Parts: sequence; C-alpha cells; structure tokens
Amino acid sequence: MVEWFFGYLAGAVILLAILVVASRNPVHSVLWMLLMFLHVAGLYLLLNAEFLAATQVIVYAGAILVLFLFVVMLLNLREEIKIRRFTGGWLFKGLTALGIIYVLRRGLEGFRVGFEGPWSIEAVGRATHTRALGQVLFTEYILPFEIASLLLLVAIVGAVFLSKKRLR
Repeated sequence: MVEWFFGYLAGAVILLAILVVASRNPVHSVLWMLLMFLHVAGLYLLLNAEFLAATQVIVYAGAILVLFLFVVMLLNLREEIKIRRFTGGWLFKGLTALGIIYVLRRGLEGFRVGFEGPWSIEAVGRATHTRALGQVLFTEYILPFEIASLLLLVAIVGAVFLSKKRLR
C-alpha cells in the first residue's frame, strides 16, 4: 500500500512540475507549485522525515511561494502573457519526454538501496532526523547551501530592480 501511495505522490510531483513550467499564466504556475510542494511534503512523510515535511510546508509552501506570488504581482506580466511563445509540436514534446525517460532509466540502472554507511536508517534513528540533516547540510553540503542562498538573494535583488525600472 505504501508503494502505491509513493507512486502516486512521485507521479503527481512530476506532473505538477511540468504544469508549473508549461502554464501560460504565472499565477497558475504558482498555484501548481503550491500543490507540488505539498506532494513533496507527503513524500517526506513517507520517508519518516517529519521535520523536513514541516519545513517544506512552512518554508517553501509558505514563505517562498508568497515571495514568488509577490514578485509576479509586482511585475504586472499582462503584456508578457499575450506574447505568443514557442510551444513546439507534438514531435518535440514526445522526443523530450522520451529523452527524460531514457536519462532516468540510465541513471537508475546502478542505483541500489543500501543500509550501510554513516547515514543508514539505524544511524539516523539514533541521531534524530534534525541532527543528521544539520550535520550533513553544514559539513558536506555547506558550499551548495551557501550558493543556493546567494542565488535567492540575487533573484530578490533582480526582482526589485525590475520592479523599480517599470515604475519610472
């Protein structure tokens, strides 16, 4: 039963991510993103990572999504919605989907679920999820963490710059 629920959540996340990118209306994209974030939180709950699920809902579905919505409303994208974009034909979309499936299959060929290593299920259970996440995030992955925070800062500064430019 858990496998079916995981399959539903994973499929919904993929479908909703495609809808986020493919939607013509930016507000609809933000709403699809909200649903996607909630499904990702459901995946975290299935993995017994309650802290990550709560963080996903509070930080992403709460704060960052409101920031996205604020930027969309601030930029007033009515003119950009009317511009016809390249949507591609069915052949292009089909080839893209086949390419993604091929890359996923090749990537998962050597994948094995293991219970060994410093962060096995037993080790995480002993150290609690929050402590294990903090230790890995702020030791092994500190550089990507700081790069992501820098990218968010640049995006916020860029949004403010674009909105100021339009007000003049």
